Amino acid sequence: MDNASNPTSGERLQKALASLGLGSRRKIEEMIKEGRVELNGKVATLGDRMSLGDKVSIDGRIVKINDKPKVRRVIAYHKPEGEICAASDPDGRTTVFERLPKLHHDRWVMIGRLDLNSSGLLLFTNDGELAHSMMHPSNEVLRTYAVRVLGDLTTEIQRQLTNGVKLEDGEAKFDRLVSAGGEGANKWYHVDLKEGRNREVRRMFEIVGLKVSRLLRIKFGPIDLPSGLKQGRWSELESHEIDSLLKATKVSSVQGGISGVHRQGHLPGSRQEMARRNKKAHRVRPDAKKR
Repeated sequence: MDNASNPTSGERLQKALASLGLGSRRKIEEMIKEGRVELNGKVATLGDRMSLGDKVSIDGRIVKINDKPKVRRVIAYHKPEGEICAASDPDGRTTVFERLPKLHHDRWVMIGRLDLNSSGLLLFTNDGELAHSMMHPSNEVLRTYAVRVLGDLTTEIQRQLTNGVKLEDGEAKFDRLVSAGGEGANKWYHVDLKEGRNREVRRMFEIVGLKVSRLLRIKFGPIDLPSGLKQGRWSELESHEIDSLLKATKVSSVQGGISGVHRQGHLPGSRQEMARRNKKAHRVRPDAKKR
C-alpha cells in the first residue's frame, strides 16, 4: 500500500516510527529530510503515512514491525553513582541498561538522563512517544532533586536561583528551592526544575559559587523514587501510575502508532500480578557486571 498518495490513511510516518522506539519525532523528521528513510521502496517525505503491510527502511535496514498488540510498559530504576546513562560505553564502564529486564522484539527508551556522579530515579519505557513527551520542554514536566550543597546558601543566592541565573546555554531557574536539613558545611535542599539540560542543577549552583557534593533525583513528574527500591534495582509501574504519566504529558492512553498494529494498553494492574512482577523486579541479574 502506498500511503504517500493517500494523505488521509494510516499514521504519520514520524509518529509511527517514534512509537516503535526508533527515536523522537524530531529525530525521525530529520532522518526523513536527509533522505535516510524509505517507504515501500521510495524515499519518504514529511507528510507520508504508513499502515499495516507497508515496508519501511532506515539507512537501508528494514524496520521490523510486530503485528501483535503492544503493551505499554514503564519501569523505575534506582541509578547508583558511577553508572553511565548510555546503551554502551567504550571504556567498559557499567551502564544503566545492563540491569534492566530483557524485552523481546522491543527496546527500552530512557526518559532523561543523570550524570555519572548523580543517583536516583530513572524512568524507562518501550513507548517512544511517551518518552519524547516526558522530555520535551514544552510539557514542563517537573523533576525534583535532593541536593547536598557545600557552602552558605544565603537568602540572596536562593533568590537568584529561583529568579533565574544565566548559564552558557541559556537562562535557568528552580521552580522551587526548600531546605531539607543537614548540619555543618553540608546542607540538603530539594529543588524543582521543568527541564533537564546537561548537569543543569550542578551548573546552577556553581554559577553562584557553591559546590554540589551529592545529587539524587527523587521524583520525575508524578512518579516518586519508590521507597525501599535499592540502588541498581528496578520495579514496574502500575497501571494507575502509567495513567498519571499519560495525563501529565497529554499522551493518549491508547497509543496510535501504526494503524491496525501498534495499539497499546497497559500491563495487568491487579495487586497480585504487580506483586509477582515486582518481587522479580527487585532482584539483580546474577550476570550483571559488578565494578
